[in-house]
Amino acid sequence: MERTEILSQVTDIFRDVLDNEEIVLTENTTANDVEEWDSLSHIQLIVAIEKHFKIKFTSPEILSWKNVGELLETIAKKSA
Repeated sequence: MERTEILSQVTDIFRDVLDNEEIVLTENTTANDVEEWDSLSHIQLIVAIEKHFKIKFTSPEILSWKNVGELLETIAKKSA
């Protein structure tokens, strides 16, 4: 699966979980860039992404991400 396709699907998940259709994610997006993205919604986002892509993230993976691009990288590796 290509990164652009993963980004599109992750964007849809963010819009659904955070209930904001105006969210536009880029590889450089961080939690500071999205008003509704707090610690509680972060957990909800992780669970929704794992469910959607049928993958599981480890705690070290989750803690290592600095932006959406690093999240996409992990999804791409686990989905390969």
